[in-house]
Amino acid sequence: MIAKRSVLTDEMVAKIEALAPRYPNRQALTLPALHIVNAELRHVPLEAVAEIAAILGLAPAEVQDTLSFYQFFYQAKPHGTVRAFVCRSISCALRGGDQLLEHLCHSNGIQPYGTTADGSLTIEPAECLGACDFAPCILANDDLLMNMTPDTATAALKQPRAKAT
Repeated sequence: MIAKRSVLTDEMVAKIEALAPRYPNRQALTLPALHIVNAELRHVPLEAVAEIAAILGLAPAEVQDTLSFYQFFYQAKPHGTVRAFVCRSISCALRGGDQLLEHLCHSNGIQPYGTTADGSLTIEPAECLGACDFAPCILANDDLLMNMTPDTATAALKQPRAKAT
């Protein structure tokens, strides 16, 4: 008997199942499944954890353990349509990354890890984006924004982007 789902769509389940041949076992699908749900819903609610567990034949705690290990997943509520990670590694910090984070949060009326009231933007600190030559950097959804200043970052984050993952 197939359990009734309330969060995962047939399309999400099909995407998860399509990946199965690439992995040695069902447990190895946990992280890709979380990414699929997060990309669609912009968060992974507790109900989705239980549904992923049922699909993969795992205990919900096993899926929750994976989810809670990674910074990229929200659980309580969706992150913004644009999810901006502001690098604060040593290279970015030396070139104004911390001030950039402070400026973006202040100008959008939120704290780090916060989402604007309209749900358009979430701003989070990141430890390293791997583009030290172009510091300070921001990862906005899948776009790496380099050599940012408060003005260029503000303008760049207003541009349309692909869905956050």
